[in-house]
Amino acid sequence: MIIKPRFIRSTLALAAVLSAGLAHADITVGVTVSATGPAASLGIPEKNTIALMPQTIAGQKVNYIVLDDASDTTKAVGNTRRLITEDKVDIVLGSTTTPNSLAMIDVVAESQTPMISMAASARIVEPVDAKKRWVFKTPQNDIMMSLAIASHMADSGIKTVAFIGFADAYGEGWFQEFSKAAGLKGLQVVANERYNRNDTSVTAQVLKLVGAKADAVLIAGSGTPAALPQAGLVERGYAGKVYQTHGVANNDFLRVGGKNVEGTFLPSGPVLVAEQLPASHPLKKSATDYVVRYEAAHGKGSVSTFGAHAWDAGLLMAAAVPVALKKAQPGTPAFRVALRDALEQIKELPGAHGIFNMSPGDHLGLDQRARVMVKIDKGAWKYQP
Repeated sequence: MIIKPRFIRSTLALAAVLSAGLAHADITVGVTVSATGPAASLGIPEKNTIALMPQTIAGQKVNYIVLDDASDTTKAVGNTRRLITEDKVDIVLGSTTTPNSLAMIDVVAESQTPMISMAASARIVEPVDAKKRWVFKTPQNDIMMSLAIASHMADSGIKTVAFIGFADAYGEGWFQEFSKAAGLKGLQVVANERYNRNDTSVTAQVLKLVGAKADAVLIAGSGTPAALPQAGLVERGYAGKVYQTHGVANNDFLRVGGKNVEGTFLPSGPVLVAEQLPASHPLKKSATDYVVRYEAAHGKGSVSTFGAHAWDAGLLMAAAVPVALKKAQPGTPAFRVALRDALEQIKELPGAHGIFNMSPGDHLGLDQRARVMVKIDKGAWKYQP
């Protein structure tokens, strides 16, 4: 069989066109956040932050597909399946809450699609097994923040602590991690209560907390629902110290809690008090950069730590994409694998919340530089050196 030169030239030209098309394929990012429902005060700033992310990375156009899971686990799973099977995304960002993110793991692992969660529980990424090797996250682990709280309590002379948290993976994870930290600091946990995110009353639980006569109460909730037990404690005349988790670090919590949350202590990412950080703080520049960008779009005082978790997810993605592009093209299984591998190799990346050093065994990569203690003072966040 004789192959004519014209046929060869045509074939080569077609291959060149196809190759050029592949080289310019868009990167597709799927996002599911809780923009409505009980976790909306967390999800809305995350959604707003997605709009601030780069439209091109390493010369490649980036398309973001953003869905609302309404703070519902089933919806989060459905969104993830749609993004992967219908929209053919290269990476998933989300979701907002721990239960939603945990439920999404099977879906991304089955399709071998990397995922960066904006939820806090260490269970989302630990241990790094066959499924969780596809999952990364940006919020500080509960144990890191638990140690900050327990240390502050011990330094303040507190001996006994009453605990109340969400009746889900977030609350349970916090109880387990805080119990470890409390033991290390010589604190005794004398009460353990739970409530649901959509409850409108926690009177029975609050009565038990007050009855325990603890020196301090730790409320392990997130968003505006975390203000409910504290309002009950104030109503019942509780006079001890009250601590919250970093799950309340947004202005909606201040608005809803009002005078009831005055004097509260909590750990937070440095971004919450970026302007108050000393110039020598390693996160001063990167945290302030996010604050400036967000407030330019949404107004002074609008920034929240939850949006910053989304921002850090975007920074991780942007750092991994150029590395992955050297190995494969967007829209392919090989590119998703290359993205996952590149995320695992990120070192000394400054974000809004911390400096990320990923590894095959650590899909969070944060250290103690990612936390500060904060007090609610006169309705505002005050950095505690």
